[in-house]
Amino acid sequence: MIEMRLAEVAAVTGGRLHRATGDEAVTAVEFDSRKVGPGGLFLALPGERADGHDFAAAAVAAGASAVLAGREVDAAAVIAPPAEDSFAGTDLGDADPDGSGAAVLTALGKLARHSVTHLPELQVVGVTGSSGKTSTKDLIAAVLRPLGETVAPPGSFNNELGHPWTALRADAATRHLVLELSARGPGHIARLCRIAPPRIGVVLNVGSAHVGEFGSPEAIAQAKGELVEALPAAAEGGVAVLNLDDPRVAAMASRTSARVVGYGTGGAVRAADVRLEAGRASFRLLTPAGEAPVALTLVGEHHVGNALAAAAVALELGGTPEGIAAALSGAAAASRWRMEVTDREDGVTVVNDAYNANPESMTAALRALAAIGGGNRRTWAVLGPMAELGDTTPAAHAQVAEVVRELGVDRFVAVGTDLYGTEQVADRDAAAALLAAQVRPGDVVLVKASRSAGLDRLAAALVEQELIRQ
Repeated sequence: MIEMRLAEVAAVTGGRLHRATGDEAVTAVEFDSRKVGPGGLFLALPGERADGHDFAAAAVAAGASAVLAGREVDAAAVIAPPAEDSFAGTDLGDADPDGSGAAVLTALGKLARHSVTHLPELQVVGVTGSSGKTSTKDLIAAVLRPLGETVAPPGSFNNELGHPWTALRADAATRHLVLELSARGPGHIARLCRIAPPRIGVVLNVGSAHVGEFGSPEAIAQAKGELVEALPAAAEGGVAVLNLDDPRVAAMASRTSARVVGYGTGGAVRAADVRLEAGRASFRLLTPAGEAPVALTLVGEHHVGNALAAAAVALELGGTPEGIAAALSGAAAASRWRMEVTDREDGVTVVNDAYNANPESMTAALRALAAIGGGNRRTWAVLGPMAELGDTTPAAHAQVAEVVRELGVDRFVAVGTDLYGTEQVADRDAAAALLAAQVRPGDVVLVKASRSAGLDRLAAALVEQELIRQ
């Protein structure tokens, strides 16, 4: 972030100084009191287990310059005014009964916008979509780093806390800020865009993730399209990167005044001669500036589309086909629990894709499982429930079960749900016992579910060889 004085933080956020002179230097923000250091502004946020306001004095004693708080604390602070709307407190829920956390998040957003808009050389790239956001964000960061210092969020840090927190990681040396934008309702992406206005916006797909919250794919498309609506006009450098293979995304071209760059079949950036080996794709990257060969280390054919989106962004920011292809080929998985493939010493391959799940991402993961198996290794689909699908829940699980059958997966185990209509175990412990008894060297095991199912711990145990009988 740009260096500021605490008085300026108060002015930008509309807050008031508390037990402070206003001359305190602020050079970073942090919500973990254990990580805050000199020049740090500690964000006092309430959580399910603890309230950051209770750690304010300790944070300042440990070196923080001050605290950004929603109510008075026993330390130098800026006290943020009440939140302007409910969006800032959505993730805090019952942990924020007095609205102090929402106040801090609203103030944080204002602070991030102030910092970003005072970095004139910064190129902001926003990414959204129903699935693949995090993997694509990581690929975009990988292809942009050779072109200049790049900041991107860790994992799926894509909401009203993670978005401004990441934006405030950019400073005068940063050339590219890559941001992932999520939404739980209409207007959410538009608000995130106001915090850190993007010049380039990427829309990957419109699927059924969160359809239970939005009501329909059409409503999801309307929300995702808020990103392209927020872009500058073409004459001002705005660029919308759209997946032409998704009709709902392609239709967003009419909702933006930015220049549209399409990727995928028929797009300006596309892939030819796609081949799979052990689930990893290679292809020829075709662009208006030339072509180059790409060999991905990431597992899953669906990463071809993600790579094309990343390539389209890099081309807009000065990359060459050869340089982009090299960066894509060298990119490793950067975020946990997303097609995280581990080959154990005994020959078992564990695919941990347990961060989240919807019908589209389930299908992509199952196809990758079949590709890794290659027809000569026994494959396991260990699947938990898919959440936030509303009335479509039964049909969505039946759809995934049909994909499992079509792909010829050898063993299909449902954990904690009977919606798949297959072999079922009650919970994670029961799944562990089953795998301990029956997984054998050479097997390929996919573990996937919505985050709430907690199957990442099952996959981690498999990786650590805790479940195999000696």
